[in-house]
Amino acid sequence: MPDSANPNKPNGALPDGQSGGQSGGQAAAGDAGPPSMSVKAQYLKDLSFENPRAPMSFQETGQQPQFQVDVNVNAAGLGQNNFEVELSVAARASRGDVVAFVVEATYAGLFEIRNVPNEHLEAIMLVECPRLLFPFMRQIVSDATRNGNFPPLMLEPIDFFAIYQRNKAQQAQQQAAPATAGA
Repeated sequence: MPDSANPNKPNGALPDGQSGGQSGGQAAAGDAGPPSMSVKAQYLKDLSFENPRAPMSFQETGQQPQFQVDVNVNAAGLGQNNFEVELSVAARASRGDVVAFVVEATYAGLFEIRNVPNEHLEAIMLVECPRLLFPFMRQIVSDATRNGNFPPLMLEPIDFFAIYQRNKAQQAQQQAAPATAGA
């Protein structure tokens, strides 16, 4: 992925009110068992493809397009151990100041997560769930650009765990900065 790509912005976090009970992933009495995660549904929530300069955008200028790719992950609790995880991609190709195309898509999954301690729930929703959704999103983006008469845009694999770790470290650093500034 080009340096201008920014797949390091999963901005999801545990939804408010997910600190305990079944909706937080804790096992209810009598529901003891091994941790489990199942995909109940996967679906395309939003897809947009824009070719604002067609048909001029198909005239070869000899200049290679520059790509900017942003990826975001959001998660929401739906109660009863059910969670929706959304993987969003916004990709823009341009030659100089001229936009060739813009594709934006949101692909989501409904996951049932059981018997997982709350301290591990966020990592599952922001790492494992998008990891399962990513191949489908990659195909959607590729098909959309190809159907727009451009070469398919093949998103590079994303290490959601490394991004999660980096974001947690940044959050810890930001929380520590005000504490040391006030001391």
